[in-house]
Amino acid sequence: MAENLFAGLSPAARQALLDMGPLWSSDISRYRKAVLDIYTPVLAARRNDGVAVFRDQPYGIHPRQRLDVFQPALKPGQADGVPVVMFVHGGAFVRGDMNSNQEIYGNVLQYFANNGMLGINVEYRLAPEASFPGGSQDIAAAVDWVRAHAAQYGGNPDHIILIGHSAGGAHAASYVADPRVRPVQGPAISGLVLISARLRADMLPDNPNAAGVKAYWGADAAVHEKVSPLNHAENVDVPLMIAIAEYENPYLDVYAAEFFARVSRVKGYAPRFVQLMKHNHTSIVAHFNTGEAVLGRQIRDFIATTSAIAGR
Repeated sequence: MAENLFAGLSPAARQALLDMGPLWSSDISRYRKAVLDIYTPVLAARRNDGVAVFRDQPYGIHPRQRLDVFQPALKPGQADGVPVVMFVHGGAFVRGDMNSNQEIYGNVLQYFANNGMLGINVEYRLAPEASFPGGSQDIAAAVDWVRAHAAQYGGNPDHIILIGHSAGGAHAASYVADPRVRPVQGPAISGLVLISARLRADMLPDNPNAAGVKAYWGADAAVHEKVSPLNHAENVDVPLMIAIAEYENPYLDVYAAEFFARVSRVKGYAPRFVQLMKHNHTSIVAHFNTGEAVLGRQIRDFIATTSAIAGR
């Protein structure tokens, strides 16, 4: 799959990404902006024929409790509806938007809609206004909205795949596993994909987002282990896929490996685990819908192994 790396980018852009990789954690804000500057014009030039986008659908009363729906061109014979992919963006708990700009993170849902699935781009409330478990409560409300409305857009409300990136991955993981958020009847999804997710709360000196952890999970380090998704990994009872970049924000790859190990011990087998080489914490999602499809193919294959929830 190496020949697909950075497909759709110019030679100069590819080299810039290769050069910034080993330096990523030294200046995350600078390199994040550089990644967005590289991918945004490439995504803007892509054709997304046949995908209808319905923006700012409210799933709650707060202005940030809204989502965008990416409806694919439906084919005859899809009476049961197509799988639904929900994506939850990152932002260190205190910032970020489902539309970081005009292309990102909508590109993730465009990719899945272009591949025949219903895409849902989810916004949520931020800390400190909405501290733990507010983000995960918003994910629960968004899932309920999707289950109630997916069919009108051609989606199968019983076949929902939840994808969370960075802080969004923390919210998604807590929704599935933390008893304080997890629905009593179990999470109403068919699978969970965690991409570069923050799965442990920490305020370590080299954590560039320690202030965000404090704003969302609180300042008391003594309770961080209790509220971390890692502490509840044994409760994951839906199909799981974990993806990390080669160049991550400090410790996120380690926490992902810990989460993988804990779930593996409980299940008795290893869930799918992917490391996207040469990519960084931002490009691992910014590259969707550019022509590079290594991770996209892996997620689509994972979705194909899941099935609709019976009896919901």
